[in-house]
Amino acid sequence: MRRWFAGFEIAEVRLQISDWTHSLESCHPERSEGTPRRLILMMSFKGILTIGRGAIGRISCSVRGAAGVFGILRFAQDDKPFSLSAPRSTIAHFAPHTLSSKCMNNVSTQIIPVTAQKFIESVLRLRARVAAFDCDGTLWSGDAGETFFAWEMKRGVVSPEVGTAMRARYAEYKAGKVSEDVMCGEMVTMHKGLTEDAMMQAAKEFMTSSFPGRVFPEMRELVRQLHAQGCEIWAVSSSNEWVIRAGMDEFGIPHDRILAAKVQLDGSRVSDRLVRIPSGPGKPKALREVVGKNIDAAFGNSRWDTEMLAHAKHAFAVNPNPDLEAVARQQGWTIYFPDGTQR
Repeated sequence: MRRWFAGFEIAEVRLQISDWTHSLESCHPERSEGTPRRLILMMSFKGILTIGRGAIGRISCSVRGAAGVFGILRFAQDDKPFSLSAPRSTIAHFAPHTLSSKCMNNVSTQIIPVTAQKFIESVLRLRARVAAFDCDGTLWSGDAGETFFAWEMKRGVVSPEVGTAMRARYAEYKAGKVSEDVMCGEMVTMHKGLTEDAMMQAAKEFMTSSFPGRVFPEMRELVRQLHAQGCEIWAVSSSNEWVIRAGMDEFGIPHDRILAAKVQLDGSRVSDRLVRIPSGPGKPKALREVVGKNIDAAFGNSRWDTEMLAHAKHAFAVNPNPDLEAVARQQGWTIYFPDGTQR
C-alpha cells in the first residue's frame, strides 16, 4: 500500500547514512525465529534520502526519546544480525507504515534536494558580507501582504467601513487605476489608530494559522548558512512591516534588519504618515539610506525587485515571474526555481 510522506506518494524510503551517534536497545531480546526485530534508537545522523522512485535529498536528523527514527525501524530477520558498527555506506530501509505521529515532535528533519544544495553552495562560495532578500515569492510562496489584507478584513481587524473602502480601492488597483506604491502605502495607513501591539498580534496569528508551510526550505537553509558565515542579512519588502517581522522569526532575521512598508507611530498607535515603501526603485533607495554598504548578493522574484538586483554585485532571480525571468536572462543573472516551482 502506498502512503504519503513529506508530500510524496511513496512505497519505500531508503537512507544512506554517512555519520551517526547512537544508543540502541531491543524491544524483543528473546524473539523467536522469524519474528521481526524491533529496535529502539536514540540517534543523530546525516545522510542521503531517496524517496519513492528517486527523489533524492540530504537529511539530518536528531531523535530524542524511545521512538526511534521516524517511529520504530523494522529490520527483517536474516542470516546477518544488524549492527550499528556497520560500514558508513550502510543502507537503512524503513517502510512508511512504521511512521508514528506521536514521535514526530521529537524528530527534527530537513530535506534539501541535491539541486537546491548546489544552489546554496554556489551562493556560499561568494562569501557575501551583506545580502538583501525580497520576501513574498522569494523566501516563501505567495504574497503574505496581499493575503493578510484579505484575511484581516474578514477577521475584523479593521472596521467594516475601512474594509469596504479598501476593497473598492484594491479593485481600482487591480484595474490599473492605482499605482503599486500608492496601494502598498494605503495597505499600511489603513490601520491608523490601531495599536502596534494589536497589529503584531494579528500578523503573528495570520502567519501561524493562515500562511503556514509556505517557506521554501532551501531558502531558509541558505539564510541559516549565510548567518553562519557572518553575512549581514536584510529583508526588503513592500508588504507591511508587521507581517514581515512575523515571517522573519523563522529565518532569524532581526527586526532592525527589516526594510518593509512602514508608518510612523503616535505613541503606541499607528499613524498615516509613511516612513518608506520599498518597492521598485524604493528598494535600493532604502538599502542606501539605512544600510549604507555595498550589497554583495540580492534575491528577488518580481519586476519590483529589478532595481534591487541591479544594485547588487551578484543578482539572483529566485522563483521569478516571467517578466523578471526575461530581464535576468538578458542581464546574465542567476535564475533559480525552488523545488516544485519550475514552470
